[in-house]
Amino acid sequence: MTVFDDLVGQDQAVAALSRAAAAADEVIGGGRGAGMTHAWLFTGPPGSGREEAARAFAAALMCPDRGCGHCDQCHQVLIGSHPDLETVRPAGLSYSVKQTRELILRAAGAPTQGRWRVILFEAADRATESAANALLKAIEEPPPRTVWLLCAPAPDDLMITIRSRSRLVTLATPTTEAVAHVLATRDSVPWETARFAARAAQGHISRARALALDEDVRRRREAVLSIPRSLTGVGECVSAAERLVKTAEEEAAAATAALNESETSDLRKLYGEGSTGKGLNRGLVRGGAGALKELEDRQKSRATRIKRDSLDAALLELVSFYRDVVVMQLGAQVELANDDLRFELDQLAKGSTPEETLRRIDAIMLCRERLDANVNPQIAVEAMMLSLRSP
Repeated sequence: MTVFDDLVGQDQAVAALSRAAAAADEVIGGGRGAGMTHAWLFTGPPGSGREEAARAFAAALMCPDRGCGHCDQCHQVLIGSHPDLETVRPAGLSYSVKQTRELILRAAGAPTQGRWRVILFEAADRATESAANALLKAIEEPPPRTVWLLCAPAPDDLMITIRSRSRLVTLATPTTEAVAHVLATRDSVPWETARFAARAAQGHISRARALALDEDVRRRREAVLSIPRSLTGVGECVSAAERLVKTAEEEAAAATAALNESETSDLRKLYGEGSTGKGLNRGLVRGGAGALKELEDRQKSRATRIKRDSLDAALLELVSFYRDVVVMQLGAQVELANDDLRFELDQLAKGSTPEETLRRIDAIMLCRERLDANVNPQIAVEAMMLSLRSP
């Protein structure tokens, strides 16, 4: 077993990362380490395992056996507790230049355990332009033992100057069989359920696991995929849009409520709320008002991001549905992502043309672009639903 075993269907990337880990050992020993560099860019479609690959590589860098998977170094990296690994997860809509400069200062420190200091930057494409420029300077002149691992959907999502200074690791979408095998062997999911989940998730491993193990996730998928046949009139389109947006809001609220309460409580305690002594409590809480306001802004941004991600996931479900319709209309011999809805797909395929189906897919993609441009979600989704309605 090694730290790379969980990277399903990524043999080419695993081979490259293993060679780099060996080269990193050469650097530690005073050699040139020609296959090692200080900045890496992990790209691939959603579900391909960008962050998992970056974390596995971080473990291989820390481990004296290049990622054995069972030593303390590997274990600490994989659970996120290694002192020389810092994982950056932008919670809001973007990652600011202030946050980036603070991160760069922390990255400049020497490793505490004598090998590497690794910064794993998930969703690096959320860095603002100013933040990206600051990050570029850190990548151009890194400390000798600091390694940056950047994750983004595609190379074009980052500045060309950052791309040119980073070693690219491109991950592929795992096959249905590979994902189903993982679910069946590691999560004890029955084979038929594993096949269904892997096919419906289109290679997205975490999504497939959720579909296989969580009944609520399966119900939400069914609700989204029932939308096309429900759009019989304008009123139905408006109602469907309202339900979709409301569900996304509820998911965001559920995901953030407990965390927001914990963060706010901890900050209030930090600034003295509940302390005893004349004037002490009041003065310290007032002193923390600015910090509390900043925290609230970050929490709102995080909730907006989760809501958008939830909506985007639903829109991609719809894209997969209409993609299957086109497949049936053209008679293409490829696997259907929503084979469990074959009857509904067949009905829509017979009642429309491939050109109409492609226009519907374009309407969904346009809605995604509008949401990314901060268009009001209700308005954007309503416009999409009207475009999806049968003439």
